[in-house]
Amino acid sequence: MERTTAPLEVIAAALRRERGRVGLSLSELAKRAGIAKSTLSQLESASGNPSVETLWALGVALDVPLSRLVDPPAGRVQVIRAGEGPAIYSERSHYTATLLASCPPGARRDVYHLALEPGPARDSEPHMPGTVEHIVVSTGRLLAGPLDDPIEITVGDYLTYPGDLAHTCRALEPGSTAVMVMEHV
Repeated sequence: MERTTAPLEVIAAALRRERGRVGLSLSELAKRAGIAKSTLSQLESASGNPSVETLWALGVALDVPLSRLVDPPAGRVQVIRAGEGPAIYSERSHYTATLLASCPPGARRDVYHLALEPGPARDSEPHMPGTVEHIVVSTGRLLAGPLDDPIEITVGDYLTYPGDLAHTCRALEPGSTAVMVMEHV
């Protein structure tokens, strides 16, 4: 099943929906997320180019997983071909997270495909309390885990760590890829 909604339109609709759900003004949400009101206004009008950092900050401010902001409703059978799907890029490192599956109501996990290149690390602020991240390396090598004690992992290695603490992910080889599952309790 093919996705037909443009990612910016999905993000805009999700931000308006979630902001309305929690009853926050544009100014208040921007303040809580630590972003400019003009940036949030652009995102809600389906313009701009949101980074993964901006969307995660908005998710934390709205108390929702990032997937709720980027994943349009899907049918029962879904195929996401390699290189397709809603990709979100980091503004500080060579890091792309492509949402593969979000958690349906009642479930609490999201699945991402990560594409990383050597360069600055993708350092993350803590996510919602109780978040746990799981990574399996598909190609290359990564340095990932808690910001104060990252671990080198390579093809086939599995790593899990608390996502509600500051954490990092950095490619040690060109063309590194991994699958990441974010668990929300």
